[in-house]
Amino acid sequence: MIPRSALTETPPRGPAPTAAPLAEAWHALEVEEAAARLDADLEAGLSSRAAAERLARYGPNELEAAGAVRPWRLLLDQFKNVLILILLAAVGLSVVLGHATEAIVISVIVLLAALLGFVQEYRAERAIEALRRLAAPTATVLRDGEETEVAARDLVPGDVLLLRAGDKVSADGRLVEAVNLQVEESALTGESHPVEKRTEAVPGDVSVAARANMVYAGTAVTYGRGRALVVATGMSTEFGGIARLLETIERAKTPLQESLDRVAMVLARAALVIVLIVVSLGLVRGQPFFDMLLFGTALAVAVVPEALPAVITISLTLAAQRMVRRNVLVRRLPAIETLGSVSVICTDKTGTLTRDEMTVRRIYAGGELLELSGAGYEPEGEVLRAGTPVEPPPALVETLRGAALASDARLVREEGQWAVRGDPTEGALLVAAAKVGLDREELERRCPRVAEIPFTSESKRMTTIHETPEGRLAYQKGAPEVVLAACTRVLGPSGEEPLDPAKRDALAEVARAMAGDALRVLAVARRREATLENAERELTLLGLVGMLDPPRPEAKPAVETCLQAGIRPVMITGDHPLTAQAIARELGILTHGRAVTGSELDAMDDAELEREIEAIQVYARVAPEHKLRVVSALQAKGHAVAVTGDGVNDAPALKKADIGVAMGITGTDVAKEAAAMTLTDDNFASIVAAVEAGRGVFANIKKYLMYLLAANLGEIGLLLGSSLLGRPLPLSAVQILYVNLATDGLPALALSLDPHESDLMRQPPRRRREGIFTRPVVTLIGVGGIWSALVTLALFSFALSSGRPLEEAMTITFATLVVIEFFKAYSYRSDRRSVLERPFANRWLNLAILWELFLVTLVLNVPFLQDAFGTESLSAGTWLLVVGAAATIVPVLEVAKRVLRRRAAGGEAERRTS
Repeated sequence: MIPRSALTETPPRGPAPTAAPLAEAWHALEVEEAAARLDADLEAGLSSRAAAERLARYGPNELEAAGAVRPWRLLLDQFKNVLILILLAAVGLSVVLGHATEAIVISVIVLLAALLGFVQEYRAERAIEALRRLAAPTATVLRDGEETEVAARDLVPGDVLLLRAGDKVSADGRLVEAVNLQVEESALTGESHPVEKRTEAVPGDVSVAARANMVYAGTAVTYGRGRALVVATGMSTEFGGIARLLETIERAKTPLQESLDRVAMVLARAALVIVLIVVSLGLVRGQPFFDMLLFGTALAVAVVPEALPAVITISLTLAAQRMVRRNVLVRRLPAIETLGSVSVICTDKTGTLTRDEMTVRRIYAGGELLELSGAGYEPEGEVLRAGTPVEPPPALVETLRGAALASDARLVREEGQWAVRGDPTEGALLVAAAKVGLDREELERRCPRVAEIPFTSESKRMTTIHETPEGRLAYQKGAPEVVLAACTRVLGPSGEEPLDPAKRDALAEVARAMAGDALRVLAVARRREATLENAERELTLLGLVGMLDPPRPEAKPAVETCLQAGIRPVMITGDHPLTAQAIARELGILTHGRAVTGSELDAMDDAELEREIEAIQVYARVAPEHKLRVVSALQAKGHAVAVTGDGVNDAPALKKADIGVAMGITGTDVAKEAAAMTLTDDNFASIVAAVEAGRGVFANIKKYLMYLLAANLGEIGLLLGSSLLGRPLPLSAVQILYVNLATDGLPALALSLDPHESDLMRQPPRRRREGIFTRPVVTLIGVGGIWSALVTLALFSFALSSGRPLEEAMTITFATLVVIEFFKAYSYRSDRRSVLERPFANRWLNLAILWELFLVTLVLNVPFLQDAFGTESLSAGTWLLVVGAAATIVPVLEVAKRVLRRRAAGGEAERRTS
């Protein structure tokens, strides 16, 4: 493949492309000089032999594959987790010590976690692969002097590429011919309007969007025709350059991953220390070494939550499945949790917040300004006067009739969706005409076109002549200043009127006002008794049409929900500043803040950007490196940043962001590969569902961890306390394992499925690097664990001191420890709300507790299970003692929550005061 530097600094020439003199970028070269440097024949194209040689030298015209992820690698990746590795070590130790049951249970849990993660990520990879819509499969070139269709991957530098309306551009090229050529470049530059192309050299170091004499791979021809000299293929194209930029960006770990890594390390160290202490104390008291080693292993398993990876993976997988139903495809499970901390969403405009479908919004005709409802290419809408529907006035109908007849686009219906074939601006005019009852095909039958004067970038207008029942009429549409200059009359409410200077100035002011509202304005005019010689003189102005790529109807409610949730949406687009600001204001993104352009951003140093970034709500005319800089600056201010986008220009920011969300339908392959999630309906509103799911997942994992670690802390406290007091061990190794299985099993899994709290999307996002273990969480874990240890240790001591046998005392302690965990499960459904608020809302938890109660009853009363677990039946009075002691955990945790709520309220009041 051609080195990118060779295409921007030292273009090849002659038979040895690598030996080339220094030159400016291709857009700055004259056509003849560019052809000479590539040893290209602009009239005959390359010979087949030369094309084959260059293909062998430079390689195929395709982006280097990100590398299909092999299934076995995905499966192995699931084991790159400290907790999983600790558990595998525990399996090995259990096998060595001959404790097969323990080894089997832990192995099954580990395998379940790995398989769940593998299945979800494998399915996501396959779905992403199915969404690819990037490269054009074929291209038309000149080879051996003839027009030839070749596979797009076979294009080489020096080929002459033929371009027509509807074609996708398959490689970067320097235009050598452009006849009314317009190219849609939004995937690369973010510009919502097609760009008019020309062949003249563009001197200087200008942005991609300003290179009017270049076409780029991945863009589309919307109008006209042209020829381009291929100057870059594959990874040397602008698409390829951005793909290479992605390789330099490292993807950071999510807050959940960082929290779990820390938890795993803390638990590993704690397990080692506790095992050493307990085993040492047992040996000092004369306990057999192997018995204590087995007990220490069981205790280590109690410390390490073996179900944690499985429960988290299940929670994330279920959330991912729910999100698929909401049109969100997740590629990496931890990204779901990251959404819960998002405080800023940097969103592209074109195709993300807007429909990427030009729509007529206002029409000035017959002396009045009217509005047209509806959005996109759906031909449904009404004419509005001051917000009230009215019958279309004759002047408006005639304006749209002329606009439709002076257009070459087609409005078609494909797979239940309306689409435009041709220029999007002309498509918008056809849709507007359809809304007032004008059918393009019927118009053409009644008024066939007999001649035309095509649009050029110099004339800025298009004129067509039609044979009509009223005689030959010419219709013209174009730039308002050009069309107005050719008009001598204007169509008023009562017919044609002379266009005096005052009316001309008033019309020009209307056009400026519409343009000031970020509308693209066209003027429409006609002439009676038209010929090719007079068709563009002494016209009658019919009206002014203002159009815009409108916001998606669901985008504004989505923005409002984001703001309500404490998430700040920021628009970053390559489009015109006025257009960007108008859309941002309409959606509620631009309120009290400001908008800046890419050039203004370049003028800011990092310190100034850091000072201003909180006040900037819109970035317009930006390049990919600008997006990266904005994302980095927001992250430096402590924000968790999500980036939504569909174009190649979005890809670096998608990867750099805490979470990237690509568009599935209009999104490029590069963007999808860079993103952690893909919106399969290209709907910005879907991000709100994703954020809610992310917050819910994080909240449920937090509940589970509070419950689990408080349970483990209670077990450790009980065993350590008993050892330090010189008492016998209160639980056997198998009882410890059962308690661990009962608490880590179904109740924990049920907590991961807990219904979301009602005010979930009215809470502010958590801080970017704030993990699960905040002060309230640690406090509740400590309170629950310590109280559990105190209660069970007190009951064990009471049972021994009251003269009960050791086996009965151990059974009482075992039963109390199990039951107290069941009470904890309900209390830990929230770290803020009282357990009395909808206490039984989680039906899965209710079923899990009932099942576990049934099992523990069997363990305490079935003879062969009593032998296996060292238990015995308890009297009704003893059960009342057990349940009463266990229930004390509920008021203790309620008091702790109340204290934490008061502290949080006091802290919030203090922050507001300061």
